[in-house]
Amino acid sequence: MNRNKEPEMNANPNNGEPLIEIRDLKKYFDVADRGHKHKKLKAVDGVSFSIKPGETLGLVGESGCGKTTVGRTMLRLYEPTQGEILYRGQDITKVKMLPYRRKLQYIFQDPYASLNPRLTVSDIVGEPIDIHKLAANKKDRADKIANLLELVGLSSEHANRYPHEFSGGQRQRIGIARALAVEPEFIVCDEPVSALDVSIQAQILNMLENLQHEMGFTYLFIAHDLAVVKHISDRIGVMYLGRLVELFTADGLHKNPQHPYTRALLSAIPVPDPEKNRARKRIILEGDVPNPLNPPPGCPFSSRCAYCKEICTTEVPTLEETEPGHYVSCHFAGKI
Repeated sequence: MNRNKEPEMNANPNNGEPLIEIRDLKKYFDVADRGHKHKKLKAVDGVSFSIKPGETLGLVGESGCGKTTVGRTMLRLYEPTQGEILYRGQDITKVKMLPYRRKLQYIFQDPYASLNPRLTVSDIVGEPIDIHKLAANKKDRADKIANLLELVGLSSEHANRYPHEFSGGQRQRIGIARALAVEPEFIVCDEPVSALDVSIQAQILNMLENLQHEMGFTYLFIAHDLAVVKHISDRIGVMYLGRLVELFTADGLHKNPQHPYTRALLSAIPVPDPEKNRARKRIILEGDVPNPLNPPPGCPFSSRCAYCKEICTTEVPTLEETEPGHYVSCHFAGKI
């Protein structure tokens, strides 16, 4: 049995088959090391998880951990180096993706860079409708675009404007409307609120939740803010240096984190109550994230872990189930 493959999940109330699943997914990039020979950058190194219909899986970790690469590789915006991507049980790693683009969509992080400044909103939102031939005629196309804009909190009057005429939050709504234009089932939300003001973040998050409830979307929600991820996610996966180190329900992960890295991330979340915030023990990680071109042997977190033992520097821990639905990649999970 592949021990990196996530076992059947018991924590999710939805007992149906996964909508999308990745098995031992790897994405390596060829990079030059200071002008010398090319090396492999292991951006994603053997990640496995599945997401059931209507579920939101949050994926968190610090910058450079590989979470965005996971999302892009799942939709084959990057071609996987190794592993399987299963959509409704079918491996889509080697097939033509155009038929699947209707069902698998992506919301990009930067609302300023992800929209073509030379196109009107009507052309931006209408492009996927045209590609997949979803409109019978021009009137039908215009009606669909108007409905999509209203769905994301804009109006049909915005259709003939250009991206530079909108605020960051409005631009992100346009990007969401574009993703919804093809009536997808699964959407990768790649830090969709990180570039926005806090008040606008709440609006976008609430809108994504409402759309999920109304239309049954399934999300992979990528972010570095654990508080935001907890708000919107059913389960949360924590990544470090290209690997998945912990996976559990959103509430369960906050109450019982078992990986030292997850504990450090959670300890950094501020608490609104000043007295409770002062009483909390903050876990300060020493050292820097290792160079992904030259990762340490054994556990990727070993060089920064306060519980590191000899086995941690020689053997890579596998993702094991420590309690129903709770998966941890640590030699001492449940013992520290």
